[in-house]
Amino acid sequence: MAKFIYRMENILNIKYKMEEQAKQEYMVVRMRLNEAEDELANLKKRKNDYFDLYRRLVSEKLKVLEIEQCKEAIIIMDEYIKAQEQVVRSIELELEAAVNKMNLAMQERKIHEKLKENQFEIFLQELNQEEMKEIDQLVSYQYNDTSEKEE
Repeated sequence: MAKFIYRMENILNIKYKMEEQAKQEYMVVRMRLNEAEDELANLKKRKNDYFDLYRRLVSEKLKVLEIEQCKEAIIIMDEYIKAQEQVVRSIELELEAAVNKMNLAMQERKIHEKLKENQFEIFLQELNQEEMKEIDQLVSYQYNDTSEKEE
């Protein structure tokens, strides 16, 4: 029996590797985004803690120095939060690019898999035609051989 050989098997293998690499890049960016979002949540929690402290200090005895320090800490935390939000947005853009790259790699791989399937179908049809020819020749030979013996 004939063996099916896909001429572009090496390209398909490269597409598999490119897809795997794109998936790994996506996971790295996804982990960075999760870490940045966690950092942002921690900064917001710290700001809320400072805000709670500020409210408590204002409602108790007036300690001007502590109140001012707390107010400054809240302002600084706002700046940290804004900076971290920008980091999160930039990582989200990176993530979107990684998703697009991964999807493109998957599409290319699927295209090559479909090409391989189509070529395999053609191969099977050709193989079937060859077998039919051999059967026809065999039947024709047997028919001619028996008719010659009868004469």
